[in-house]
Amino acid sequence: MKKEEAKPRSYSRWVIRIFLMSVALSAVLSTASGIALEDAGYPLAVLVLVLFVLLGIVFDVVGVAVTAADAKPFHSMAAHRERGAKEALFLLRNAEKASSFCNDVVGDICGIVSGSTAAVIVLRLQSTFDTQSIFISIAVTALISGLTIGGKAIGKKLALDRSTQVVFTTAKLLHFLHIGNQDNKR
Repeated sequence: MKKEEAKPRSYSRWVIRIFLMSVALSAVLSTASGIALEDAGYPLAVLVLVLFVLLGIVFDVVGVAVTAADAKPFHSMAAHRERGAKEALFLLRNAEKASSFCNDVVGDICGIVSGSTAAVIVLRLQSTFDTQSIFISIAVTALISGLTIGGKAIGKKLALDRSTQVVFTTAKLLHFLHIGNQDNKR
């Protein structure tokens, strides 16, 4: 009976933590985008936009790979003390949360920030061409949507076909940054 009670409480804590992480990360990324775009020309604005689209795609790949990967190779790697193996197992044990963070938190925030960046680009294009044409907005929005959705479709195929490599690469990065496996702290 206690196990049943602990799970909803733990999940409630996770929801609160993910909400707070979302608010903080959104504020940081929106601020960074705003600072970068403040006096930026078209090349820098497009670069900021592309970076947010790519960041969303990369995190989508990781989120899918974590849910698709098998833990067996990582148990073997952990037994041989390979760097990143414990972090990979941590990700897989927490696949629901890792996927939620990657796909929902980072992915959705990147989508929102890229949309805001696109709005800045559209407004600048409209002022440059001295027009309020809806066609500029439609063209930019369609292009960004296509790049994001197409990129995520390619990424999902990669994540499913190479889930072990994607998870291990992510885990090695987490190991390098000392993020992830709390048991790994010595």
